[in-house]
Amino acid sequence: MTIWGESAGAGSVTMLPLIKGSQAYFKRVIAQSGSPTLSRSKEQAIACTNELLEILGCKTVADLQKVDAKKVAEASGALRLRIVPERDGLHLPLDPYEAYANGAAKDIAFLQGCNKSEFDWFVAVFGKDDFKAWAEDRLAKNLAPLTKEEKTLVDSFCNDVKGESYKPYSLLMEQIWFNVPVLTMSENQTKGGGKSYTYFLTRTQHGIELPVVFNHPEMNDEPFDETFSKTMRRLWVQFAKTGNPSLSADASPDGKPKEWPLYDSENKQVMVLDESDIHPEKESGLKIVDWERTYFLTKYYCF
Repeated sequence: MTIWGESAGAGSVTMLPLIKGSQAYFKRVIAQSGSPTLSRSKEQAIACTNELLEILGCKTVADLQKVDAKKVAEASGALRLRIVPERDGLHLPLDPYEAYANGAAKDIAFLQGCNKSEFDWFVAVFGKDDFKAWAEDRLAKNLAPLTKEEKTLVDSFCNDVKGESYKPYSLLMEQIWFNVPVLTMSENQTKGGGKSYTYFLTRTQHGIELPVVFNHPEMNDEPFDETFSKTMRRLWVQFAKTGNPSLSADASPDGKPKEWPLYDSENKQVMVLDESDIHPEKESGLKIVDWERTYFLTKYYCF
């Protein structure tokens, strides 16, 4: 069977193969805009728990266990997007990316990717000022261990961003949460002897592809082209059925074959899902990732 998730769900389905015994139940993974970056270290988990204790006025975990679950859930909202699995070294490896590079999921085929301008959605949800304050806080805490050289690279990336004051933060977070992790997963899965079919959706916004793959066009303010939507769904189904999303001409809704190449570390080809032209292209032409100034950031896990 194929397991499939988006955003936090994609984080879940990319971590599940790393849990001992799990691979007996599935052989394919579809991960839309999510990765093992949506997790935290032991130290981050302790810090998050301490914040929750403070919010609820508890001194110990025993105190916390006495609090009504609804109050805990309400208080957790103040931690904003940080309720994620812990990389404890017992159930999940301390470094999931390294595990993939070492072949932990070499027998699992992946279809994974991200959308253009994913973080525009988060900015809209938070509001520009609140988003900037939140992003500043998370980046200051999680990127504190940067070396001087790494900080210079990140500063250079942010300084090159044009636009409103929140924009450098949204583009940097987009690199850390979505773009870099997807390419890192593809690189490491390939390095470990596994398969990755990687995509880049050119329509802007996090989660915008969900109405397409679930066939609910009314959920998008501007519905996708109908033929494109049918083609995208067919690619997903073909992968689930065969482990390869490529379509022959007779299986493709527009009558044109869709050859989706496996990702490889030399050519770094991804499938561009564009309404006017679905085609494979080298990542170097798309510039999804800033390989020099942001690619190394996955090791800091910004939750």
